[in-house]
Amino acid sequence: MAEPERAGSARSLRRLERILAAKGIQVSDSPADESPEENPGDREWHRRARAEYALTRWRIATPPWFSDAEATIPEVTAWADRALADYAGAGALLLTGTGKTHQAYGALRRIAAGGPDRFELIAVNSADMYGNLRPSQVMSAAEREVRNLSTVQYPLLDDLGTAKTSEWTEEVTYRLINYRYNHCLPTIIISNLPARDDNGPDLTDFVGARVASRLAEMVTSLVPMIGTDRRRDGRAA
Repeated sequence: MAEPERAGSARSLRRLERILAAKGIQVSDSPADESPEENPGDREWHRRARAEYALTRWRIATPPWFSDAEATIPEVTAWADRALADYAGAGALLLTGTGKTHQAYGALRRIAAGGPDRFELIAVNSADMYGNLRPSQVMSAAEREVRNLSTVQYPLLDDLGTAKTSEWTEEVTYRLINYRYNHCLPTIIISNLPARDDNGPDLTDFVGARVASRLAEMVTSLVPMIGTDRRRDGRAA
């Protein structure tokens, strides 16, 4: 910029500052967008904004009983970090035992706090899922439900293995797991049943051979939890 032009710009700026000062408007010495905390063009600013949005969605989808959920088990936090860094390569997280639901919601909270590009969550108890999908006159509604659970970014399927086993429940479970298996979508599964038990009923007995074979490949983190039941302590299980 030429010297006369710079001088004219400086005079115009001073004149504008006097006008604003006369109206009681304070002019900052530093432009607002120089602060990294307020700069929408800053990468960290965008990450924080995404995290705030994702955590809001997490709170909406999370029952109040688990509102303080935090992932504390290394295998669970490692899975959450992997899902955040490599969505298609995260695989499934299978939690069995006590304290599992708390850890599952904690894993999703950790992902949300990381500021993912998008965050969608459906959490459902398996008994409610099968109840919603029972054949009825409104078949399209049941099909939409299956589709939503199959395609949502993060499904949390709780208490798998507690419903009465039938060919129909096996087929529903197969459709859900098979879709997520084929499309490399991360999945969180919670069960009171052990993944495998030669001396008693296990998850394989409930889901059937077809689903079990897919779970064997999908599950990248199997976390059998042994400890005090948090419900008996007045906390979340």
